[in-house]
Amino acid sequence: MSEPKELSPSFEPTEQNSQGDLPEGWLQVQSMDLDAQGVARKPDGKVVFIDGALPSELVTANTHRKKNNWEQASLVAIHRESSQRVRPGCPHFGLHAGACGGCKMQHLHVAAQVAVKQRVLEDNLWHLGKVKAETLLRPIEGPAWGYRFRARLAVRHVIKKGTVLVGFHERKSRYVADMVQCPVLPPHVDAMLMPLRALIASLDARDTCPQIELACGDTVTALVLRHLEPLSAGDIAQLRAFAAKHGVQWWLQPKGPDTVKLLDEGGEQLSYALPDFGITMPFKPTDFTQVNPHINRVLVSRALRLLDVQKSERVIDWFCGLGNFTLPLATQAREVLGIEGSEALVARSRENYAINQAAAQGQRPLAATEFVARNLFEMTPEMLVADGAADKWLVDPPREGAFALAKALADIEQARIGAEGADPLPAGAEGWTPPQRIVYVSCNPATLARDAGLLVHLAGYKCTAAGMVNMFPHTAHVESMAVFERA
Repeated sequence: MSEPKELSPSFEPTEQNSQGDLPEGWLQVQSMDLDAQGVARKPDGKVVFIDGALPSELVTANTHRKKNNWEQASLVAIHRESSQRVRPGCPHFGLHAGACGGCKMQHLHVAAQVAVKQRVLEDNLWHLGKVKAETLLRPIEGPAWGYRFRARLAVRHVIKKGTVLVGFHERKSRYVADMVQCPVLPPHVDAMLMPLRALIASLDARDTCPQIELACGDTVTALVLRHLEPLSAGDIAQLRAFAAKHGVQWWLQPKGPDTVKLLDEGGEQLSYALPDFGITMPFKPTDFTQVNPHINRVLVSRALRLLDVQKSERVIDWFCGLGNFTLPLATQAREVLGIEGSEALVARSRENYAINQAAAQGQRPLAATEFVARNLFEMTPEMLVADGAADKWLVDPPREGAFALAKALADIEQARIGAEGADPLPAGAEGWTPPQRIVYVSCNPATLARDAGLLVHLAGYKCTAAGMVNMFPHTAHVESMAVFERA
């Protein structure tokens, strides 16, 4: 287990309730950490991370792990409850044995969850990147329940219990939680959990089906069944009957993700729409798409509004994936380049571009758009220059961030200003100009902060705005967005 990370307080303790005034053994919870644990300090200053505790609460806790300068503990009693504590919306959430580990914050009011995550973003930008945004963007929020259109559900036939479990893993455990409902899943999928358990129990292959991957489009619900042995004719018949009854589309995965195929060809294609731009995005259930489509629509619209692309401009979309930002950009720009590490996603992006270009007949056609496959974790200044100058950048990396890209941009700037120890300008860089504006969409505030530090302190940018995006309500996951302008 990784060492807990302390954040600066999200809620400051009041003077009358300072630690020194408390009864022996009581703790004043000051903040929440990245794992949604309450953070308190003992009278000697030692930090205690407390499962289940919320900021501003007075609690007692049972320590179960000790280190030199921190401890981990479980909540024993709450002596003063936070005004933000709420009744969890799911019976499987909690600290009890067998509790589901899919959510971490259901006991905290969703508005307070947003405030905590916004503070996590600000703290990371400052403490890790020494960057402070000039403006804090209003958080992007959406439905707190029924939002999770993508999920990887573990499957386990438990012979001793005589049942099949389908759901997320238990808290801090490899065991599958015994879930009968899941209100963060769309209602029609939530209602399918028990029928899915019965279905798997009825299969000949019930012991060799470890996973069901869920992917919901706007009108199609796809279920990908991972099976370690060939399915019998009877099993196939059972899957077809389930699909007909529950209105789902079965895909089968006998080996790796590249082996995924439809059980029965035909039927409606899995897709989602971005109505603000007249774009429809077909995808396969194993392609990366955002978990929360309600937030994704707002996220794309805000990113493009902040980027403020003009019809005369060239834009690069780094880590473009299926084209979630690229195709909307192509409705506004003169020219767009989408760069992605996966050859399969680049191929899908080209297909999606062609589909949407054909659908744009009679309206403004999409801008000239090229898609390229490249390992963006090995980016160099030479490669950056070879891609040509762009007026604006959209950057949407995975959790690892965009360090190589930001460093390449910083290296060019350091060479240009003749900084001590800088490498010479790469060939062709004399006429190359950096983007005037960058919108960076992040799913990890720590790597965003690291990259922001490079952009602000070495690449010649200022951070004009930043804000959090509550893509995953009730979890500790922090999605965010930042805007960088040439200083």
